[in-house]
Amino acid sequence: MTKFVILAGVAGWLVSGDWLIGACLLVLGLGWMLLQPEEGPPVIALAFSMQWVSVCVGLFYFTVTERPLDATIHSDYRTMVMLGLGCLLTMIAGLRLGRRIVGLAGPATGLRPAYALTFKTLLVAYAVGTMFVGAIQNAAWDYPGLAQAILALTYLRLGLLYLVFRRLVVDNEWHYLAGLMAVEIVLGITGYYAGFREPLIMAALAFLEFFDRRNVRHWITIGSLVVLMATLGVAWIGVRVEYRKRFETDEKFISNRSARIDLLKASISDWAGQSRHEMLYDIDRFVDRMWTIYYPALAVSRVPSVLPHTAGKLMAETLEYVFEPRLFFPDKPDIKSDSEMVRKYSGVWVAGEDQSTDIAFGYAAESYIDFGVPMMFVPMLIWWTFVGAAVAGILRVFRHRDIAISVATVIAWLSLYLFERSWAKTIGLSGTLLIYAGGLSYLLDLLWFEKFRNVYVKDLSEATESLAEAPMRLQTGSK
Repeated sequence: MTKFVILAGVAGWLVSGDWLIGACLLVLGLGWMLLQPEEGPPVIALAFSMQWVSVCVGLFYFTVTERPLDATIHSDYRTMVMLGLGCLLTMIAGLRLGRRIVGLAGPATGLRPAYALTFKTLLVAYAVGTMFVGAIQNAAWDYPGLAQAILALTYLRLGLLYLVFRRLVVDNEWHYLAGLMAVEIVLGITGYYAGFREPLIMAALAFLEFFDRRNVRHWITIGSLVVLMATLGVAWIGVRVEYRKRFETDEKFISNRSARIDLLKASISDWAGQSRHEMLYDIDRFVDRMWTIYYPALAVSRVPSVLPHTAGKLMAETLEYVFEPRLFFPDKPDIKSDSEMVRKYSGVWVAGEDQSTDIAFGYAAESYIDFGVPMMFVPMLIWWTFVGAAVAGILRVFRHRDIAISVATVIAWLSLYLFERSWAKTIGLSGTLLIYAGGLSYLLDLLWFEKFRNVYVKDLSEATESLAEAPMRLQTGSK
């Protein structure tokens, strides 16, 4: 595997003539080599890959198509890509270290049942969660002190969805899996945001958990999922502006899903019929949206030549904000818009709160502004070590494997996949998920285990007796 990773990096350099492309491929290969799971799907490796896309995708797109992007025209994008690769290497090191720390305690012991929920119970829980998640999210803001906790609990629906996908993959129920994916895509794309992404990721993870590299059908399936996600992403970029205007101007439209579906069908049909030039422009915008280094690259050019490093001030403000939960500090001000930081440090007057917009800046840019190179990587190493230990800890302390894997998958994905998320949102979301979603799931896992402990012990005893009798039956049969 190591030789293959090195060869991929060297081949990328030689074919493209750009050593930075070779470095990108090398880092991607290292991520998949070193972040493979001990149990469950490769969620950490996939989340790492999403950050890698945010750092590198525009470099590949520009090299292959020679179509200019905002970052390639107006910024020193190569420097930011190199810093981004440093962030990714730090991420690999931290996640590995965190898992290693938990592993020092030795292997987990005791009964660890494979399933807590029957498939029927799982389907009912998923259906109920899907029916009420929208109402719960809307009601959460009526209780400002508990809003984040309530919203964190709604993410457990993704864990249930993942488990449903997982059972369907194990049972080879591909037609039901495709139907459920279609329902989730419709539910996601008819919202205000691109809510179709997470369900597709959950489906991909359920499939990757049982992926067979030697099976051509598996490669075709995963390739089809990637193409579907990219196509939906480009289409969403092309239609979202007009679609969102209806949300902002028509209250009846918000509560009428049928009207939203009809508008999207018409909009996507018009989008698909546009000229090749317009389609390429939408693809450019999609890659620009995915390649989130433009504003950080501008900031790197201005700090410290125009504005000085802040010597940890941004991180101090982040920690102060995170460790003052609104439940106990109801007068705590709202989190600052990332657009303000973009305006100040990138020197571009982007849309902000006045336009109901928040332009992403990202933890990497904040760390560079705070500490510069190389100290910017220290808080990243600390944080990714914590996340790696937390995810490994969930897999270790939870009893039921389906609950453990689903909770670890959802928390790991939501905590890790965004390169452009600020430190306050990164730490705040992860902490909230671990405390509320992880805490509630652990309590349910513990209560369920205690309720059925005798059943589990009996099943284990019967399985042990069956294994002990097997050699005797074989000997009898040989005689």
